[in-house]
Amino acid sequence: MRYAELWAARPSAWDCAAAAWRPVTALLRRRAAEVTGVAAGLAPDWTGAAAGAARDGIGRTARDLAGTASLGIEVDQILAEYASRLATAKARLTAAVARQPATGIHLDRDGGVRAEPGADPPTRRLAAEMAAGIGAALALAGAADREAAARLAALTTAIADGWSTPPPSYRPPPGASPQLARLWWDGLSAAQRRWLVNHEPELVGGLDGIPADARDQANRLLLDAHRRRLLEQRLRLSAQAPLDPLETAALLRLDARIRGLASVADRLGDDAAPRAYLLGLASAGDGRAVVALGNPDRAANVVTYVPGMTSELGSIDRELTRAERLAVRCAELEPATGTSVLLWLDYDAPDFLGEGTRDAHATAAGPALHRFQEGLRLTHEGPPAHQTVLGHSYGSLVVGAAARDHGLAADALVFVGSPGVGVDHAAALRIEPDRVFSALAADDAVRHARPVRDLVGAAGGPLVPLAEAWLGQREDRLWFGRNPADPDFGGQTFASTPDGHSGYWNAGNPALDAMARIALGGRP
Repeated sequence: MRYAELWAARPSAWDCAAAAWRPVTALLRRRAAEVTGVAAGLAPDWTGAAAGAARDGIGRTARDLAGTASLGIEVDQILAEYASRLATAKARLTAAVARQPATGIHLDRDGGVRAEPGADPPTRRLAAEMAAGIGAALALAGAADREAAARLAALTTAIADGWSTPPPSYRPPPGASPQLARLWWDGLSAAQRRWLVNHEPELVGGLDGIPADARDQANRLLLDAHRRRLLEQRLRLSAQAPLDPLETAALLRLDARIRGLASVADRLGDDAAPRAYLLGLASAGDGRAVVALGNPDRAANVVTYVPGMTSELGSIDRELTRAERLAVRCAELEPATGTSVLLWLDYDAPDFLGEGTRDAHATAAGPALHRFQEGLRLTHEGPPAHQTVLGHSYGSLVVGAAARDHGLAADALVFVGSPGVGVDHAAALRIEPDRVFSALAADDAVRHARPVRDLVGAAGGPLVPLAEAWLGQREDRLWFGRNPADPDFGGQTFASTPDGHSGYWNAGNPALDAMARIALGGRP
């Protein structure tokens, strides 16, 4: 790509082109679900050749519609990723050109840079640095252009030569390691992978170690099935009216999950940048979801955000807003560096304060978070990304317990509003203590989450040891160990304005800037 072409390029136009595919693919998904419903509704006592032919024909139609939908998702991904890389290249070009001083360096219309005759050594060095920066930006844009064209051409060929082919019968077992999943995936052809996305999306969408683009395709195809199941459950439950209090509560929880799915669908269909990738989805229980803002396999910086108590599918809009604020701030601070921020809501967060005073939910989440971070390392393209894991409130205990018990593939750990992270010193988190960062606002109520011994003192008498044993507590400053924002914890701290327990992402709070700088590989 030439200098003038990159200077005039409009990445937003390619974002719009990607977004134009989303309503089309959503419509195809709905039609596939409707056709599948027709097949399921055929009279069970209709037998014979005609019934078999009808079911076969309907099944083929549903598969064709689903396959076309996955094609649209793939085109959307290619165009959105091209727009992202083009935006990064243009930001690098802008940064390089902005270094031109008022005199001493000449920049021509083709991007050529030369120092004026007689320029001093510092000016000549600056001219060389500008030329290198412009060259790197053009190289990135050219590589992005060639790759997008090649991927679109490969899709065209695949459609003509055979869109999908059944793979061998072997499948990784449930809970397989990311290493095993990636080894299996790499051994498949592109046609076999597409067959799995369309025919076994539950498998592909839930395996750590599978690239983000394939998981996103699979989970998007499952969205309507999740919504249909929840609506059917709601219909059956509401038909039992009048409802007792437990049934009413169950109905309210169902409504919350249905709203949560709608929030996920809205963000996936949004033309806002960065594009969202759906890396995990479950609607049972309280519901779970893993959403990446920007492709983590291609970003130079990757942040995994783990929310805290009461987080569930029904509250995902709030959590996605926090993730998006961090992603936007990272882009504002370093537009020439790609950053992906992931919301990892793939654990059963405590629903009540009583549950939140024990570490059982955090301990149970540890293996899954460990696998997820390992998978991010395995699927990343190019040089390793700078990976940060951020825990808020009870989510900080999830992060701390996972790091303590299993280790985390992370270059930095960040804790905000933490009631303790399960250890008394940063060194116990299996990471260099100077890469552990914490903030606790002066008015954050979690400061008062003291252990039983601190709360009741001597008045508790012999009941204190019993209560501590039941809660799994020791004599620490907070519920789950020493306050990680205490200097004696051994990590680094950063400031937050008095914005309460949930204000760390608020505009103007220095904590947001600090989290962004850490995510970008720097210091608060």
